[in-house]
Amino acid sequence: MSDKIAIYPGSFDPITLGHLDIVHRACHLVDKLVLAIGVHHGKKPFFSADERFRLINEVIAPIAEKTDTRLEVVAFDDLVIDVANRTGSTILIRGLRDGTDFDYEMQMAGMNETIAPQIQTIYLPSSGAVRHIAASLVRQVAMLGGDISAFVPEAVKIAFDEKLVR
Repeated sequence: MSDKIAIYPGSFDPITLGHLDIVHRACHLVDKLVLAIGVHHGKKPFFSADERFRLINEVIAPIAEKTDTRLEVVAFDDLVIDVANRTGSTILIRGLRDGTDFDYEMQMAGMNETIAPQIQTIYLPSSGAVRHIAASLVRQVAMLGGDISAFVPEAVKIAFDEKLVR
């Protein structure tokens, strides 16, 4: 029997408690989880790809270890389907917060299925406690001096604090 390998793509700028919720759920379903950091050269992220790699590894590794899931973190700047194929992923994990996410994700799943029918999309609903968290809103709150500790792991809060002081 072959390993179940899933890819969970996103910008993870920053990685939030909502992302951790989906990672925790995904780790109970697969043998290996690939977190794929989307790097869009036209966008200016708050955290560099290297910073996101470090933060993701720091906060996700304990979850993967606890669930006996192998973890790989990669960056990509092409189609999610392409990075899924490169990493041997046959499952694409997507988190859903609400109906708006669902509508968008269904369109993406249809496109991906047409391009790569061997890759199955699995939707995982966010827990009620983190359903409202969006990385873009976390960045906005942090940059305006608000407290983001209820939305991100401690390591991410510290990284924001250090970067905003500079």
